[in-house]
Amino acid sequence: MENESNRQSSIVNHKLKQLVVLGAGESGIGTAILGKQKGYNVFVSDKGTIAKKYKKVLLNNDISFEEGKHTEAKILEAAIVMKSPGIPDTVSIVTALKQKGISVISEIEFASKYTNGVVVGITGSNGKTTTTMLLHHILKKENFNVSMGGNIGKSFAQQVAEVTSNIHVLELSSFQLDGIETFAPHIAIITNITPDHLDRYANKFENYISSKFRITENQTEKDFLIYDYDDEVITSWLKKNKVKATLVPFSIVEELEQGVYLKNKQILINYKTTHKVMGISTLALKGKHNTKNAMAAAMAASLLKVRKETIRESLEDFEGAEHRLESVLKINGVQYINDSKATNVNATFYALDSMQSPTVWIVGGVDKGNDYLDLMPLVREKVKAIICLGVDNQKIVQTFYNVVDLVVETVGAEEAVKVAYKIAEKGDTVLLSPACASFDLFENYEDRGNKFKKAVREL
Repeated sequence: MENESNRQSSIVNHKLKQLVVLGAGESGIGTAILGKQKGYNVFVSDKGTIAKKYKKVLLNNDISFEEGKHTEAKILEAAIVMKSPGIPDTVSIVTALKQKGISVISEIEFASKYTNGVVVGITGSNGKTTTTMLLHHILKKENFNVSMGGNIGKSFAQQVAEVTSNIHVLELSSFQLDGIETFAPHIAIITNITPDHLDRYANKFENYISSKFRITENQTEKDFLIYDYDDEVITSWLKKNKVKATLVPFSIVEELEQGVYLKNKQILINYKTTHKVMGISTLALKGKHNTKNAMAAAMAASLLKVRKETIRESLEDFEGAEHRLESVLKINGVQYINDSKATNVNATFYALDSMQSPTVWIVGGVDKGNDYLDLMPLVREKVKAIICLGVDNQKIVQTFYNVVDLVVETVGAEEAVKVAYKIAEKGDTVLLSPACASFDLFENYEDRGNKFKKAVREL
């Protein structure tokens, strides 16, 4: 705890000094609330328009703000700056701050100073939302005082300001990890690493990998790093780089001396002693990737001293995340599935891999440097038609027009669903799994998924 008190005092010295918050989204508003509570003079600056619900919070808390601009003179007066994860490091205001030697951190870094709760941080290209929700579900069932935040639900900062939790389960994006200095979760989980967001990392995969591994850089020997042993990107990085935390791998391929593995379709945890968790046939979430998510959550829960009966029951009765392989409706024998949260190729790979019937695949949006060739074997095997849902579909069309019989371009969820309805036959599946970001036609992936579901229900 000595390290904790040092951290507390280092930031308490900033009291009554200027905290500038760049970006008035979920993380920005949470930081502003916590900053004001801790005695900072807070100023929020958003280059865009601040949403009504967030503006109301700022007004109610008497926090000064601006929108539609960044007033550089005022921002450069800051003692400390919290940058929202959506703002790249390359924008001029961030460059100016760094040139002046002003600390620019993430909400996760800021909030972590003000909690004594145990932190579990979960990152990865895919599976982090499901793993976060699974672990939170297990801990709630064990009646632990636990909160869930980060990249999901309420911001970590707002939760620290409003609730005292013994355990924080945080979903962490690479952007959030880019802004840490001392943040160190007691348990870190890396679900997998595949190319994603390369537009933010100078199109260099190694930069993105380094960003993910920042989750463990401040951990000590008393902390744990749970990771996918079957992921070559992760294991090769660990061979070349030293990690202080205790390594706890999980695998669906190998029997491990320490960690979680499969044997005769049973999940076994081998840490200090070996015990069986459950058979995979009774897992609530199906598919190899969900077995891995369950293993990671079970291992973290076990390290937090949750009873194995609770772990098993929780993994059996868990209800999946919205917009992640979410069954919507069956109409005329055609199953409609919303996987709008699949914003990269690897997530869509999992979705297509889990399809058991001929598939009408709705794909497209803002390309993040995607290589669709990884999907080619699955598209050949499973996809009967492609419906593009995006402003610029050229790359998708060029990749697949020779592989499937029909490729149709659409510019809205309603149109895409109507086309799918005409193409799909009894026994088929219509799958929205875009492999792209949503910002060309939608507010975010939730908006895209909700519009898809609405269109399906109106058929």
